[in-house]
Amino acid sequence: MAQNYNIGKVYTGKVTGIQTYGAFISLDHQTQGLVHISEIINGYVRDIRDYISVGQLVNVRVLSIDEMTGKISLSLKGASIDQGFNGDENLKHAARLLRELKPDGFSTLHKKLNEWLRVEMKKENMTN
Repeated sequence: MAQNYNIGKVYTGKVTGIQTYGAFISLDHQTQGLVHISEIINGYVRDIRDYISVGQLVNVRVLSIDEMTGKISLSLKGASIDQGFNGDENLKHAARLLRELKPDGFSTLHKKLNEWLRVEMKKENMTN
């Protein structure tokens, strides 16, 4: 049952089926989730069977749970992210890394955003 699982937590499950788009993982006798092909590894996956097989026990992280349908989205690659940290520590670590980045890349986009908004607001004011 989906309510027994928490988003962000890692669980051990058994691969019960593989399709071209993903793998079905049984978390218990009543609960199954899907690992989309994009959540198998970081990188291109031609054939999921190159990485896992039916019957194999795998660690998966719960990405989301649809409350209406009970469908659970899982990640294989996300289950190995911790490397000794819990989820809160990972977020703190990511924040530290972002603070250490030099002001380029996305910060440039951030600066341009204000300019784009001003231009769009002028256009909108002219048409009203």
